[in-house]
Amino acid sequence: MQDDTYAQAEQVKALVSHLSIDQDVYLGRAEEFIGGDERARYCHGGFGYLLSRSLLLKLSRHLDGCRNEILSVRPDEWLGRCIIDFLGIGCVSQLQGQRYRSYELAKNADPEKEQGAGFQAALAVHPVSDATLMYRLHKHFSRIQLGRAYQEIRQLQMQIRNLTSLTPAGEAGLTWPVGIPAPFVPKSRFEVISWDYFTEQHLFSCPDGTPKCELSGAGKADIDDIIESALEQLNSRYQPLLRFYKRQLLNGYRRFDPTRGMEYTLDLLLEAVTQKGHSHVLAKRVSLVRPLSKMEIIPMPYVTEATRVQLVLPLTVQDLDFVGNFLDTFAMNTLDTHDNALLTLLFIYHPYDAQRVSQLDVFAGVKAMVAELEKRYTEVKIPWISVKTEVPSQVKLMDIVSKKHPVDTLFFLASVWTEVSMEFLNRCRMNTISNWQVFFPVHFQEFNPALVYRGEQASSSSADVLRDGRFDRHAFAEACFYNSDYMAARTKLAADILDRDEVLESMEVFDVFLRYSGLHLFRAVEPGLVQKYALRSCNPRLSEELYHRCVLSNLEGLASRSHLAMALFEQEQANST
Repeated sequence: MQDDTYAQAEQVKALVSHLSIDQDVYLGRAEEFIGGDERARYCHGGFGYLLSRSLLLKLSRHLDGCRNEILSVRPDEWLGRCIIDFLGIGCVSQLQGQRYRSYELAKNADPEKEQGAGFQAALAVHPVSDATLMYRLHKHFSRIQLGRAYQEIRQLQMQIRNLTSLTPAGEAGLTWPVGIPAPFVPKSRFEVISWDYFTEQHLFSCPDGTPKCELSGAGKADIDDIIESALEQLNSRYQPLLRFYKRQLLNGYRRFDPTRGMEYTLDLLLEAVTQKGHSHVLAKRVSLVRPLSKMEIIPMPYVTEATRVQLVLPLTVQDLDFVGNFLDTFAMNTLDTHDNALLTLLFIYHPYDAQRVSQLDVFAGVKAMVAELEKRYTEVKIPWISVKTEVPSQVKLMDIVSKKHPVDTLFFLASVWTEVSMEFLNRCRMNTISNWQVFFPVHFQEFNPALVYRGEQASSSSADVLRDGRFDRHAFAEACFYNSDYMAARTKLAADILDRDEVLESMEVFDVFLRYSGLHLFRAVEPGLVQKYALRSCNPRLSEELYHRCVLSNLEGLASRSHLAMALFEQEQANST
């Protein structure tokens, strides 16, 4: 089709789906050649035309002959003559019972005023003089398609109602809304889906666990849309006798049902106005459903579990007490099992410690542990990189590591509390896709055993491994990504900040990918990453946001609300005696 042609893609797709793939197709608006054979026709290019692959394959070997023998200033006529002369196939407007419907638009035509059946049924319109007209045509035909969809929904609902009476359950088996799956039925009390309470200003089931938070962003837009939809439905049902106006949302409840979608129950305070102008205030409860739309399988690039993972472990002086456990776990879960994983250590020296490294190396103990591992596993080398800085910016550290590895390296940026497992490394490989997706797992953080168990023995059952803790959504220290993706995003970042290195101190690798890459950022809870409780050292030299996030992680990682309440209760009891 030409650039001044409007085509309804869905209609073209529907037409093509009814054509046999075994037949040569040259289908469009058939036109006669000027001064030529009346029986020979070509497809007018302005209205678009369909060509099958089989026809193009047959035509490909004759194209040189067409170039030399056929002269025409119009490409559509030239192609039509080429197909007719060498293949003996002319353009048709109807094939296998399917008709190619097109419409020639008059100059200065108004799509809203075109009411003819030919225009309404057209799948191609020509000529379209400007971009505004193209959008107006699209709006007009989209409205027609929407009307057809609603009509089809009404017909299907009517058929469902008629057939339900013949089923064993009878009329009682008719679900609401008609055609939407029935609500989820829990098999036990643990499967009951809870309702979230809200008003027009506040939500009383907040993501961070607080009892009340302000409605904003997409959440507020969702509630406003639901209230507006409820008013529209009420007015469409009771007009012209009554007209409803919203006074106030008294109560709102919503829950997500995975079998059907988001359910809402609203208690509305309404003002009902009659045709004579009399008004009355009343409360009315309405129920609404925002059903799940059609599912799509998104094609993803192929990945395997054979990819080598390069672990990167940044270490500061505050982390020295935890390095031994990390190296023992790494050796047991990767070196003993011969997993395809390597480790690089980043020793982050404070400038004061760096000056005294010849007399007293603060990382001497860690280097001795590494030497012991290399002696035990002769085929393994664990390199380290020394960095001198007061502000251990995650981005600056990755800049150093990135330059020392090939572009196809799969990095796993770990923390000293990470317990590396084969299960997680495989998920790191599968969830990280070069030039497509990066993976930022949310690890499970165990609570402080002194507050949770209070001197009692912790449960050793494997089923309880994720019991006394929480998924730490404030932590972004662990990440899986390819070096090539990091380098591409880092290049865009460098062009944006223009050598202002202080900006890097307020960013993490997650921010780099979020702002400067077009990749999918997969952020998900990861049960394969379980960390023991430890009080993190928060660096006040980092940005306020990063420092605040670290402090929050420490505070929320102490214990659950019930454990904290019990600890306070026991303390008060002890003080009172």
